[in-house]
Amino acid sequence: MRMKKIIYLLPLFAMLAGCTKDITVDLPEANPKLVIEGGIEPGGIPWVIISKSVGYFDPVDSTTLANNIVTNATVIVSDGTTTDTLVLTFDPNYIIPLVYKGSNVIGQVGRTYTLSVTTPDGKSATSTTTIPTPLPLDSLWFLVEPEPSNQDSLGFVWAHMSDPAGLGNGYRWFAKRLHKDDVFVPPFGSAFDDKFIDGKSFDFAYTRGSLPGSSAPDDNNAERNYFKLGDTIVVKFCSIGQKEVDFFRTYEIEVSNNGNPFAAPGVIKSNIVNGLGVWCGYGAALDTLVAQ
Repeated sequence: MRMKKIIYLLPLFAMLAGCTKDITVDLPEANPKLVIEGGIEPGGIPWVIISKSVGYFDPVDSTTLANNIVTNATVIVSDGTTTDTLVLTFDPNYIIPLVYKGSNVIGQVGRTYTLSVTTPDGKSATSTTTIPTPLPLDSLWFLVEPEPSNQDSLGFVWAHMSDPAGLGNGYRWFAKRLHKDDVFVPPFGSAFDDKFIDGKSFDFAYTRGSLPGSSAPDDNNAERNYFKLGDTIVVKFCSIGQKEVDFFRTYEIEVSNNGNPFAAPGVIKSNIVNGLGVWCGYGAALDTLVAQ
């Protein structure tokens, strides 16, 4: 089967190479949109990171990122009773350390939170999210993986969960290793819903996530994606809404397709009105295990 694909593709590439013509296309100027990532958990304050989108062919580097972070927005979160104007703070525990944080609104299970963002240049965006009831995992354990065969201490975290009957439940998985990770990190494929698991009990496993561009040795050697014997691992298993699941799923698909010229173009499903990104209520349940 692989040989047939090669035979078919080679003539196609030859035809493309033989028919070349310089074409100039005038692309319209990109209209920057607000890009928002924010969340709130039970007992926690709201946090929001804001930047601006860039054109498809614009360079993407640290300078571009710094120039597009929005630091002068008015960010308001309301739970229907209390209104909180978030203040820009510096927090190195976030990938983008300039974070708007609240102080008056505190997350509560079952409450809905409205986000409003406006900037001096007239841009505005809104969103709403609800904190679902947390679903604690039934159990957690560590299991050494047989591959790679030259490692006998690396493995994944396994869990057993029981999904409540009734479609519409969504989830997202985070984990961090005490004394190794400063923040909870989601692995690839961290969000899922109950479309195929409604009302079922089952086992599942996750690899270890890493922060984008991490230079940590264990993110760049054989330990990448693995937990290790002796790790103390805190798992944060969050209930989230369906729109939020759709965002994280489509976002991760686009990330995995980045740089692939044969990938079909996709649309990231945002829950931000007049913007991009996600505003997410996390019904978080925490559990800890020692890898042994």
